[in-house]
Amino acid sequence: MDDRLFRNAMGNFATGITVITTELDGKEHGMTANAFMSVSLNPKLVVISIGNQAKMLDYIKKAKKYAVSILAANQQEASMLFAGQIKDGQPYEFARLNGMPIIEAALVNLTCEVVAEHEAGDHTLFIGEVKEMKINENDPLLYFQGRYRDLDALQENITT
Repeated sequence: MDDRLFRNAMGNFATGITVITTELDGKEHGMTANAFMSVSLNPKLVVISIGNQAKMLDYIKKAKKYAVSILAANQQEASMLFAGQIKDGQPYEFARLNGMPIIEAALVNLTCEVVAEHEAGDHTLFIGEVKEMKINENDPLLYFQGRYRDLDALQENITT
């Protein structure tokens, strides 16, 4: 099976977009990811998937904690910055939750302690127990077929 064909097929699953952050030795690190899901209500667990070639992998392995910011529709620039699509050289000003760096005004911010990690192919899954949570009202930033989407545009397509 062709890698590009598989990637295109998986791109047909619409997802939200997150920025995963952690802090190690006083330095903040972030990356954009859409491989995120809730796992358990009791205890409250979520999982993130980090590529084994990503710098973030070692940071989370050493820090044993991470934060997840589920991005709002107006936060595409933050997504692009942490995906390496924007390289402006300016340090990002993170907000803080439970001592962890987060994206201000995201739909949801979670701070997590790693309770398990599992290698799975070319990625590592980090299961985190949610320690703190903040929720804001807004529409989500979506990703579908390799492009950013928003609910307003989707609504217009449905009603026309």
